Amino acid sequence: MTAALGLVRDRLLGLLPQPADWRAVRRSPRRDLLAGVTVAVVALPLALAFGVTSGLGAQAGLVTAVVAGAVAAVFGGSNLQVSGPTGAMTVVLVPVVQRFGATGVLMVGAMAGLVLIALALARLGRYVRYLPVPVIEGFTAGIAVVIALQQVPAALGVADAHGERVWAVAADAVVRFAAHPAPAPLAVALGVAALMLLGARWRPGLPFSLIGVALATVLAETVPVELARIGALPNGLPAPSLSFLDPAAVGVLLPSALAVAALAALESLLSATVADGMTVGERHDPDRELFGQGLANLAAPVFGGIPATAAIARTAVNVRAGASSKLASLTHAVALAAIVLAAAPLVGRIPLAALAGVLLATTVRMVEAGSLRALARATRGDALVLVLTFTVTVALDLVTAVAVGVGVAVVIALRAVARTARVEQVPLDRGEHSAEEHALLADHIVAYRLDGPLFFAAAHNFLLQLSDVADVRVVILRMSRVSTIDATGAQVLGDAILRLQGRGITVLLSGIAPGHDQVLAALGVADQLRRDGLVFPDTPSAIRHARSIALAGDRTAEAAPAGVTGR
Repeated sequence: MTAALGLVRDRLLGLLPQPADWRAVRRSPRRDLLAGVTVAVVALPLALAFGVTSGLGAQAGLVTAVVAGAVAAVFGGSNLQVSGPTGAMTVVLVPVVQRFGATGVLMVGAMAGLVLIALALARLGRYVRYLPVPVIEGFTAGIAVVIALQQVPAALGVADAHGERVWAVAADAVVRFAAHPAPAPLAVALGVAALMLLGARWRPGLPFSLIGVALATVLAETVPVELARIGALPNGLPAPSLSFLDPAAVGVLLPSALAVAALAALESLLSATVADGMTVGERHDPDRELFGQGLANLAAPVFGGIPATAAIARTAVNVRAGASSKLASLTHAVALAAIVLAAAPLVGRIPLAALAGVLLATTVRMVEAGSLRALARATRGDALVLVLTFTVTVALDLVTAVAVGVGVAVVIALRAVARTARVEQVPLDRGEHSAEEHALLADHIVAYRLDGPLFFAAAHNFLLQLSDVADVRVVILRMSRVSTIDATGAQVLGDAILRLQGRGITVLLSGIAPGHDQVLAALGVADQLRRDGLVFPDTPSAIRHARSIALAGDRTAEAAPAGVTGR
C-alpha cells in the first residue's frame, strides 16, 4: 500500500509545472502577450457561440474560456495549446442538457475532470497516437456537419424546433421556417459566414469573426428587424459554488462523463500534436496535457462553465501569432476576463444569428476536402472506416462513432496482418550427402517455415495448410521467423502437431524464440515433444535428427519381409 501511494505521489509530482515552463516564458514575453491578445479576439465570438450552442448560455462559454483556459495553460503539457469550449464538446453536451439540465452538465464536467486526471496518472496519453487517420478525419468531418446542423434553428430565427437528434431538430426548423419565413436572421448568419470565409482569403491575419459579429450587432441596433440576442451577461465571473455536486447522481451521469473525458483527451492530444507539427523543436507531454485538462474541467464547473478541451483552431492562431510559451494562452484567458468585466452589456446585444454564422464558417474550415478525397482513394478499408465514422457521428454520437471506426479499422488491420502469415515448404540443407540419400530425404522429410504472426486471425489458415501434409515420415516446423504468437496460435499449433502425430508422422520443432517458448509452455503445447527430445534450438540439428529417423525407418521396412520369411 505504501509503495502504491509513493508511486502515485511521484507521478503526481512529475505532472506539475516544471522549471523549463517558466524559462520558456522569459524567451520572448512581448511576442507571447501579443499572441495572447490576438487569440482572445478570435476566441471571443467562438466562446459565446459555443456557450449558446451547449444550452447553458453565452456566459457559460465565456467562463469556460477564462477559467479552463487559464488552468490548462498553467498545468497543461504544451507550451502552445489554447483551451476553452469547442464545437465537438457542445455536440456531446446538448443531450446532457436536455436530459439532466444545467446542473447535470456541471457535474459531468467535474467527473470528466477526475477521469482525465486518472488517465494522466496511469500514463495513457501516449496511446492516442495510435488512432487511425481515417477515424480522426471522419470524426472531424462528422463533428463539422453536426455543428452546422445545430446552427440551423438560430440561422433561420426558429426558437422552438424539436427533435431527438440534431438532424431532426434542423429538419423541424426548416419546416417551421418554410411555414413562417423570416429572412433577416438567415441574411445575418450567411453574411457573417461569408465575410469570415472570404476575408480569410483576402487578409488571413484579420479577425473577421469579430468584425462580422460587430457589424451584425450594429446593424441589428440600427435596422428595425426582430432578431434574437444573447441577452444580459453578468458583469464579472460568477462566484465559486459547489452546489451542483450530487453524489446520488454519479451513477446516472457516469456514461456521459466518460464520453466527455474521452472527447477531451482525444481533441486535446490531437490539437497538441498539430501544434508540435507547426513549430520546430516543440514537443508536448501527453500525460501532463491530460492532467491540465482534468484540472481545467474540475475548475470550470465551479464557476458555471461547461466542459472544456483544447481547441485546434485557436491553438493554430496562437502558433501563427508567434507564441512560444504558456504566457500566450494565459494572456488569452486574462484578456477574455477583461472583456467580461468591461463589455458585458455590449456583448449581450449580439444577435444569435451572427454567432450561428461564425460557427457555420468554422465548420467549413474544419473539413479538409483534400484529405478526405485522398483517404477515400487510398484503400477500400480506409474509405470504409472514414465513411462509417462520419455517418455514425452524424446519426448517433461521437463516442459511438470513434468506437465503431476504431473497431472496424482494427478488424481490417488484423485481416491484413493475418494475410502476411505464411506456411511455406522449404528445401532442406543437403550438405555433402549422396544422391540416394537426397532422394530418401525428399521422399520422407518435409520442412515448413512459419513466417509472420501466428495469432488468432491467422491460426485457422495455418491449420488448414498443415492438414494437407501427406506421404511423409517427418515434418520439421521451423519457428525462427514467427514474429508473434498468442494463446490461439499456440493452441492451433498444438492441434496441428496432434493431427500429424495421429497419422504416424513425427513432428520436430526448431528455432523457437524464448518469448514464444513461454507461451507454448504455459499452455502445455509440445510438452511431449520436449520429453521425447524433438525440440531443437536450430534447424540444422533438427534436420540431422530427421535424417536419422528416416534412415532408421527405411532399414526397418527393408528388414521386415526377411524376418517374416525366416519364421
